[in-house]
Amino acid sequence: MGNKQTIFTPQQLDAYQDCTFFTRKEILRLFHRYRDLAPHLVPLDYTSRPEVKLPYELIGSMPELKVHPQTSPSQDPGTTRLNTALMQRIAEVFSEDGEGNMTLDDFLDMFSVLSEMAPRDLKDIRSVILRFKIYDFNNDDYICKSDLEKTLNKLTRNELTEDELRMVCEKVIDEADLDNDGRLSLEDFQHMIVRAPDFLSTFHIRI
Repeated sequence: MGNKQTIFTPQQLDAYQDCTFFTRKEILRLFHRYRDLAPHLVPLDYTSRPEVKLPYELIGSMPELKVHPQTSPSQDPGTTRLNTALMQRIAEVFSEDGEGNMTLDDFLDMFSVLSEMAPRDLKDIRSVILRFKIYDFNNDDYICKSDLEKTLNKLTRNELTEDELRMVCEKVIDEADLDNDGRLSLEDFQHMIVRAPDFLSTFHIRI
């Protein structure tokens, strides 16, 4: 009889299940997806919690992250470029070092929060906070006009005119800014999600 490779301890798998929206089978599948990016760096045995971090260049090369699942590349030739630009920002938010280089924990965390299994409401406040941070480019805990402009430019590949950009930003802030301070706090963001839950579908990853 051959020996079956032990990747995680039962305790590790339990912990991953507790902090993600994945089953054990899905966690193992994502581990192998992570390892496929750099088999020479990622060991098959994670029971000793090896200190491995994959560079963003490898993470960003994943097809799952390059194309939004709701859009086919044949429908929009620019989809890959669009999501590559956004992907770096997303990876920066979920990486411990803030530069998009990911440990396995970072990787699982990102896929969990952005997966289709994640709740579309405010039940998981941590997921909401991480999604909020994607838009907070200057990391001041608010989504201001400049943050919205950067997001829109990435989403549209700079196709909006200055007037169109200004109008969209003003409309978003006007509709979501509860305290009228000209920027969106986490509370404003949560209120926006309640009013438009499909907003959370802006970034989704399928495993």
